[in-house]
Amino acid sequence: MRLVLIALLRAYRAVISPLYGQVCRYHPSCSAYALEAVTEHGSLRGSWLAVRRLGRCHPWAAGGYDPVPSRAPAGSSSSTQGA
Repeated sequence: MRLVLIALLRAYRAVISPLYGQVCRYHPSCSAYALEAVTEHGSLRGSWLAVRRLGRCHPWAAGGYDPVPSRAPAGSSSSTQGA
């Protein structure tokens, strides 16, 4: 599934994205963000990150630099350590 999503995103970037020109409010663009998210996080989490990013993209958004979150190192926990 991951490879299918990557192929679709690359096709979109090659065929459709150039028609819009440079209109993105964020860097990287939403399609580049989605491609990186799916490549780094897999199809399920990467798609979720891409959908969240698309939800933030609207005319009133400030925009700016918005990188794909990095993967947590193996064995680390999201809960707070120590008390």
